[in-house]
Parts: sequence; structure tokens; C-alpha cells
Amino acid sequence: MTDPGGVRASDAEREAVVERLRVASVEGRLSLAELTDRTEAAYSAATHAELALLTEDLPDAGPAAAFPAAVPRPAERRRRWFVGVMGDTKRRGAWRIDQELGAVAVMGDVLLDLREAEARTDVVDITAVSVMGDVKIIVPDGVHVDLDGMAVMGDKRVDVLQAAPGMNVPVVRVRAYAVMGDVKVVGDSRAQPVRRGFAAWREHWRRLHGDDWRDGNRGLLGDDGNRGLPGDDGRRGPLGH
Repeated sequence: MTDPGGVRASDAEREAVVERLRVASVEGRLSLAELTDRTEAAYSAATHAELALLTEDLPDAGPAAAFPAAVPRPAERRRRWFVGVMGDTKRRGAWRIDQELGAVAVMGDVLLDLREAEARTDVVDITAVSVMGDVKIIVPDGVHVDLDGMAVMGDKRVDVLQAAPGMNVPVVRVRAYAVMGDVKVVGDSRAQPVRRGFAAWREHWRRLHGDDWRDGNRGLLGDDGNRGLPGDDGRRGPLGH
């Protein structure tokens, strides 16, 4: 008799798990880094058993769990500002993002580390203003970064290993305005490592795939540096910009 856990997963089943993970994040059950890691693992999962590991520590949503309804967005709230004027402002570690963010650096520095934050919104929206200063935003590799705005005698750039187009991954949207200053969005590979509170599913995943399972999934990174679906070219490309 065939083991149900060994049944091959379909694209629709992967997308259903990704949606359930997104809902769990909006409910505050997963940090942005955890959501990104599990989303990557869902897209690379080959069997039902591997998909089940990604949600086994989340509450059962009942018969409709595979295709949960969208969680209502929280009531509109004012933007939360982080300001550094001739000084430094840093926000890192575990914190909650349930409103739009703003970062202003005037002859100073502002650091926003989103990796351990709980993103209670579908999109993390940030307005970053730098005047003879630096705004640095750290995100987990694998999120989609949408950067726009302007730079006058300054620089705005993205240095993140982003997901391939079409994947339902967390979105960080940054509107940058730099005047003789810099606005940078960087991923894990370009930032100081952070200790992550991995859930029990990670240990189960390692038991199935070994400690080097990430190395085995290098095929998720396409030639352009983006994560792709299984079957893509396995070469690691340059960082996405």
C-alpha cells in the first residue's frame, strides 16, 4: 500500500500551503524570516509529507484549512517613524509590523532589521528619506523587494537574493528619497547573521533531507540570482538588483 505521505505534491497543493503560511504570518504566528524560509521550502517540497511539516505547528483551520479565507487587514493606522538626526536609530530583533513604516536619516543612520519582525500586513510598506545620511533595511533573502523613488547625489539600491517571478512570497515595498545619502535594502547574505527561532518542523525537515538540505536546493536559485522552482538551472547567479 502506498504511503500517503510519499504521494507527490502538486503545484496547487504547494500554493495552498504557501497561502496558509501567509495567513499565519498576518495572524502573528510567524516572523518574516520564518515565513520566507517556509515559503521557499513549500515551493521545493516534493511530497505531501514535506508539505505537512511546514504547517504542523500551526493551528488546524478545519476542513477549509488547505484554502483559507483571506484574513481581514487591520484598521488603518498612522505611519510609524524611525528618525536619526545627527545620530543613529536602530530597530532589530522581535517586533511587530502592523502599519506603514517611515525612516528618516539626516546626517545620521537608521537601521531597520525586518528578519525577526512579525509582519501583520500582506505588504511591508516603507518610506525611506536620507539627507546626507544612510537608511539600511535588512530583509530575509527570498522576499520580493519593490524599490522606487529618487536619488540626487546619492544612491538607492537592492542587494537581496529575491524569489523568482510568480512565487507568492512576502513583499517589501520601499519608496526611497536620497539626497547626498544612501538608501539600501540588503538580504541575509549581505548582513550580519541573526539567530533565528526555528520551529520544530525544521528539525523534521533535516531528518528527511539531512543537514545540508539547503545545499541540495541550490537549484532554487536561477541564473539571475532569483529563487526558482524545482527543475530550474541549478547555478547560482549574481545578486538581483
